[in-house]
Amino acid sequence: MADKKIIAVVGATGSQGGGLARAILADPSGGFAVRAITRDPNKDKAKALAAAGAEVVQADIDDVASLTKAFQGAYGVYGVTNFWEHFSAEKEKSQAKNIAEAAKAAGVKHVIWSTLEDTRQFMPPDDKRMPVLQEKYRVPHFDAKAEADSFFKDVPTTFLLTTFYWDNLYMFGLAPKRGEDGGYKWAFPMGDKKLAGIAAEDIGKTAYGIFKAGTQYVGKKVGVYGEALTIKEMGEKLSKGIGIPAPYYHAAEADEYRGYGFPGADEMGNMFQYYRDFDKEFFALRDVNTARTLNPSLQTFDQFVAQHKDQIKAATEPATA
Repeated sequence: MADKKIIAVVGATGSQGGGLARAILADPSGGFAVRAITRDPNKDKAKALAAAGAEVVQADIDDVASLTKAFQGAYGVYGVTNFWEHFSAEKEKSQAKNIAEAAKAAGVKHVIWSTLEDTRQFMPPDDKRMPVLQEKYRVPHFDAKAEADSFFKDVPTTFLLTTFYWDNLYMFGLAPKRGEDGGYKWAFPMGDKKLAGIAAEDIGKTAYGIFKAGTQYVGKKVGVYGEALTIKEMGEKLSKGIGIPAPYYHAAEADEYRGYGFPGADEMGNMFQYYRDFDKEFFALRDVNTARTLNPSLQTFDQFVAQHKDQIKAATEPATA
């Protein structure tokens, strides 16, 4: 263990970080060890990582001193922030700055920063198709991460551009829902455009591939996805994979979706509209072949559905009061 390169994984109990931690632990001869960074080492997921062989260290992403201490002696850091915990672009930028400053202070040799592009580069400030949110953003969780890229300029960093998690089908309530008539329906403002998705676990595995490649990707942007499908195609695959009638797809307008009223509806409405209206620009930044090179076990949507069949099927049931 002493001769292994330590990767400090921020958000190790989350989706992306958890995927990376498990990928390292599943490869005991790979030359890397996991230091799982978590606010609460007593949570079940942290205990599971410890039982699997990870070093679990307490630190708070809002506290740069605790991160600096947690990063000491680490070769690499995986940095990720979770906008959906607080819905604040400014908080997300602050957390990213903490990761970058702590990595620099600890002398980390390789950071992978999980980021996204600035959607504002594709539309002028007076563009009326999409509302401005939080005073200055189009898609805050994209734009804030992109702004935060600058914090890493003095740290050897790979910028990993991710995309829509298929896990959102059951984690975020985005699966089609069964109605009283037994039919299944869902709505997205995607029209007939393809949605590039990926299993969150595969983002972590891809990050592991980047660490294993050494310095090859330092200073570079690496954009990935698992498969691109229309919502109708996703529905047909879900029908076959979990044994439900093909869901009716309502191609909502973005304004309609933003008005649905659930927490983050305006943000997600803008996000899906960006995927739809700027699909060429979005795909120009991402390459499925790069993802598969870095992660040979990259899942297709069919494979993901088969693996998470029960979770997705449960998420299709209407909420009970």
